[in-house]
Amino acid sequence: MLVWIIRAIKVFLIIWALLVLALVAFISFGPVSSPAAVFNAIFGLGSKSPDAQTVETTLSVPQGFSLGQYATDLKAIRFMEFSSTGDLIVSQPRKGKVLLLKRDADQDGQNDGVSVLLDHLNRPHGLAFHQDWLYIAESDAIGRIPFNHQSGTLSGTYERIITGLTDNGNHWTKSIRIKDGSLYVSMGSTCNVCEEKDPRRATIMRFDLDGNNGEIYASGLRNSVGLDFAPWDGQLYATDNGRDLLGDDYPVCELNKIEHGGFYGWPYINGFGDPDPDFGEQQKALQATAIDPAFGFRPHNAPLGIRFLSKMQRPADYERSALVALHGSWNRTQPDGYKVVSLHWDQDGNISSDDFLSGFETDGNIIGRPVDIAEGPDGCAYVSDDYAGTIYRVCYGIEQDTLNTQNDRQADDPQWHALSPQARQQSAKQGEALYALHACSSCHQLNGEGNPEGKKLHALHSRYTLSSLSVYFLTPNPPMPQYDLTARQRHELAVYLLSQTP
Repeated sequence: MLVWIIRAIKVFLIIWALLVLALVAFISFGPVSSPAAVFNAIFGLGSKSPDAQTVETTLSVPQGFSLGQYATDLKAIRFMEFSSTGDLIVSQPRKGKVLLLKRDADQDGQNDGVSVLLDHLNRPHGLAFHQDWLYIAESDAIGRIPFNHQSGTLSGTYERIITGLTDNGNHWTKSIRIKDGSLYVSMGSTCNVCEEKDPRRATIMRFDLDGNNGEIYASGLRNSVGLDFAPWDGQLYATDNGRDLLGDDYPVCELNKIEHGGFYGWPYINGFGDPDPDFGEQQKALQATAIDPAFGFRPHNAPLGIRFLSKMQRPADYERSALVALHGSWNRTQPDGYKVVSLHWDQDGNISSDDFLSGFETDGNIIGRPVDIAEGPDGCAYVSDDYAGTIYRVCYGIEQDTLNTQNDRQADDPQWHALSPQARQQSAKQGEALYALHACSSCHQLNGEGNPEGKKLHALHSRYTLSSLSVYFLTPNPPMPQYDLTARQRHELAVYLLSQTP
């Protein structure tokens, strides 16, 4: 009896402590969108890669694009860069590693193996190639090492060419880009909002490729994680995370057009010229000099990686465009972000935004947090997700069959098992006629027949029930067209496909 009383007291104390902690967190930090997002941001914790059914029923891409999984179950991955021969280099800051995902030599849409390229680094994040050098941004230094693009191996010694970067406080990651013989380094702030002691914090710096002749290139940038150059004019753009603790809908996160010597407002000015309530009164004169964002993302969406499209196969309306990974909110009553958006520049420089890869968050349920974008030599875009440890592959005009099935299992499907053999046979016959009528074999393989390069229809029982497959036909993922099928026809087509795929 005494043992049970002691256990009950322990449980009560744990619950009480958690409630107190939650109250303190709410008072200190305001509303939290999702505990999962907070634990992911602070500790790098996440979940397993989603299975095929989850991906097919929750994630979506625009018409004409297809979605696959290039790699799964890679813990806490962040930034990516392709070598000239197609090996994908990926950073794992919290493990101190840089990974190499071997090029897709057999062209099955997935990497051909994962190995550790470098280990025992100090929270490596940003990556960049310049000729035969791989540059790596650690939290307190920038290093480089010779890299053999043909063999995908290192051919020399790792050397830190920039040291003494501070990594205390909130925003310790460093991101890098190289252009025209210069190395650009972003260095976030130590805090949500404050006046920094180190003038290099909340800036983008520029160095020679050997790490010499460093200068502050632009300042007032709270946390510019993503950097990239527009291919049509060479202009540098950077994403920036707006400050927290000012409510659900203020201030905007930013895309900034970076000018040499430019000041972008933080911590005195938010968004489009608004004085900060904590620090704005001290420096009102800066309101006239702070450069406005080129584009405002929704507040707390946390834009991270940005990639201007130059290699990806894409339709005409993506000619002057970039993809941006929105990591998703934590300091918000309702979750927001958690997707990849496409930004489109018109001839006058105006920018508009569309959803590109969405569905990572639905009604508070989070299955992923996009981080970075890379363009592959195959003409597809790649998206890293540090929450689910997945790298997604998005292609235009190419079918894919690379969704994760290793966690799938035979679905419990009472409706399927309730069908009599006669009813199943009759519906399957009608479904076969529908399959032929709509020329499904021109895009799919079923039992070895159909388009040899089309998406294979297999293991459907592990991914769908009779009901969920019937519903899927209402809004199928692109590039599959949306057919005007009655409920009965959708049922018959589902029965046929489930009958053909064990």
